[in-house]
Parts: sequence; structure tokens; C-alpha cells
Amino acid sequence: MTTALIYLVVMLLVAAVVFLLAAVVFGRGEELAPLPPGSSPTRLPAEDITGEDVRQVRFQLVFRGYKMSEVDWVLRRTGAELDELRERVARLEAALQPREGAHRRPSGE
Repeated sequence: MTTALIYLVVMLLVAAVVFLLAAVVFGRGEELAPLPPGSSPTRLPAEDITGEDVRQVRFQLVFRGYKMSEVDWVLRRTGAELDELRERVARLEAALQPREGAHRRPSGE
């Protein structure tokens, strides 16, 4: 009976040492600290977003799909960039309109 008890104590000590060693090597299962509010690992250039930039966007996966705040952020940025580009095109087209009229000959000539 004493021998079985000694084996049991030795096995428990070995198991405890293995567990502690594994905890030191692999960590204790902590999660990474959450990102500060308003920040995201999703990346886009500060301006001049290209189609390739949008195609390369990757979102964090969360319990029920993608993280909605990141998707919303990308859509807002892309929408703002498109609006700005359309506004530039409209201004350039408006600036070209008077010049085109000056180069035209009157139809009576």
C-alpha cells in the first residue's frame, strides 16, 4: 500500500512539474489586450485608395462574422474617397466647358 501511495505522489509531482513547465513555455492562455477604442488592424492608405487596396482589405473575424465597426470604417473611407474623386472630376469638367466653347467656330462661318 505504501508503494502505491509513493507512486501516486511521484506521479502527481511529475504532472505538476510538466504542467508548470508547459504554462511557462506556452503561457497561461491570456488573450491579447483589446485595441483602444476607434483603432483597427484593418489598413487602408491615407488617401488615393485604389481598387487593389480595397481588394486587399481583410477584416477581423468575430463570433458572428466580420467586425462591423471595421467594415463600416472601410465603407466610409471608400465612399469619401469616391465622393472626393467625383467632385474633382466635376470641377475639371466644369473648368473645361468654357475653353471648349472658345475653340469652336460659330456655325455661320
